[in-house]
Amino acid sequence: MANGPAICLLGPTATGKTGLALALADAFPVDIVSVDSALVYRGMDIGTAKPDPGILARYPHALVDILDPAAGYSAGAFVTDARSAMQAAWDKGRLPLLVGGTMLYFRALREGLARLPDADPDYRAALDREAAVSGWAALHGRLAEVDPAAAAAIQPGDRQRVQRALEVWHLAGRPISEIQAEAGQGVVADYLCLALLPPARPWLHERIERRFDEMLSLGFLNEVAGLHARPDLAADLPAMRAVGYRQLWAHLDGKLSLEDARYRGIVATRQLAKRQLTWLRSERGLRELRADEPGLRRHAKDEVERWLESRVR
Repeated sequence: MANGPAICLLGPTATGKTGLALALADAFPVDIVSVDSALVYRGMDIGTAKPDPGILARYPHALVDILDPAAGYSAGAFVTDARSAMQAAWDKGRLPLLVGGTMLYFRALREGLARLPDADPDYRAALDREAAVSGWAALHGRLAEVDPAAAAAIQPGDRQRVQRALEVWHLAGRPISEIQAEAGQGVVADYLCLALLPPARPWLHERIERRFDEMLSLGFLNEVAGLHARPDLAADLPAMRAVGYRQLWAHLDGKLSLEDARYRGIVATRQLAKRQLTWLRSERGLRELRADEPGLRRHAKDEVERWLESRVR
């Protein structure tokens, strides 16, 4: 599949990416492609801030509502699906507009996927047994010894990523960070990448808290209760580990009061935003937009217009 031009709109959660994407869709011939690991799931609408059905009808989003929450999804699956959606846009003479906050997906699409060894169930089981005794923080400490770069990018409590990084070290004899860095070498794509950034941390924190409370008022707890009632879903599934969902799931399990779940959900969302900003600082070639600037939409449109003009010179 050929690489064509595309626009990327990246940013941490709660900065207003959807609204800006819709403004760009009104101004340019674009097809929106979601870059969000939670929006792929059907029935997870309120807690993911998914655009409502009216917006989706007027502004179709590829890669929204494509999976049941019981299913898994990966960066590799995303790249395959996103490239298919992008090709469909190019075939119509339109530009893909990739919008979202799952930075790993953006990087995989822009720079390529690392060729990592397949999973080793026996080694993973051994790590699980060790973690049951010493805790995942201890295994994260071991990861820091063999792959400091990966450990710096992975939270000690992120069981899946700690496990995978140690597994790759065990199987390949090389740090996962080194293999992933090599994956991007030589990948070239004609992308305009706009980064929607908050003016300050308190501004973003206030928006995150207000939005979480709005979600609760819209029925977020009832949404999670419906998922919780399904016998095929469990707390350790990737979909149910999305921020907000896992905290309300714990409340429904009787482990947290609703107020504690709310507080922890807000904190987890803030931590997600912090990780997203860390990723953005490491990305190359981004054109930054301030999420609070009065002329944000005009500024974004000007950036797109200049980029389009530069491509035809």
